[in-house]
Amino acid sequence: MTKKVLAVEDEPDILLALRLVFERAGYEFIGSSDGRGGLRVLHEEKPDLVLLDIGLPGMDGWTVLERIRDLADVPVLMISAHGQESDKVRGLRAGADDYVTKPFTNNELLARVEALLRRAGRSGRATEDTEATYVDGQVRIDRKARAVHVTTAVGEREVELTNIEFRLLNVLVKHADAVLSVRQLLSLVWDDPTGLSPERVKFAVLRLRRKLGWDQTDSGHMSIRAVRGVGYRYDRPR
Repeated sequence: MTKKVLAVEDEPDILLALRLVFERAGYEFIGSSDGRGGLRVLHEEKPDLVLLDIGLPGMDGWTVLERIRDLADVPVLMISAHGQESDKVRGLRAGADDYVTKPFTNNELLARVEALLRRAGRSGRATEDTEATYVDGQVRIDRKARAVHVTTAVGEREVELTNIEFRLLNVLVKHADAVLSVRQLLSLVWDDPTGLSPERVKFAVLRLRRKLGWDQTDSGHMSIRAVRGVGYRYDRPR
């Protein structure tokens, strides 16, 4: 099946060049010159991957990325005219899957896109586990319904997670009280045994903690704990 790529880029010359590159490589290409239009196309066309420029007029690339992550778990490759480390970190923290700086070669761009699509295809499988439901007093996971509830002082609260966040939580609770390295998590959650872009794990954990309400606790107990120099561990309640 032909893969569909959406590029959100406001420079007409670059958008045309991207169209030629991807159509010649056998992709279905869709272009949008602004963020709002790109989000509309994302909803209507459901592309397999999004190329997202940071410097968009009106709604900038950062805001578009946040909206994309609210709507879908589609791979996002951010494109920037700046090579600053802070921009790369900001993009990965917000949920981008990769980052490329202008100018770039056609071969480099295609290679990055192909790698993201391969990983997305492999990691799109349903979470495998023998137990349909996991409950431990602080979280309840219904794997068949793909629903997550966390326990609060006033009862349970349902939490909406992306596919990556759902798989990450499942892997952590399946190996509860054991430390998983960053490379292990990349392999188990992203199905990326190469260990490329380890920053993805850090920022995915931060987003997961925030959604579950585990980023700040009065008691100091952290349900998903970082083990310095090693990886992360899910601590079951005692």
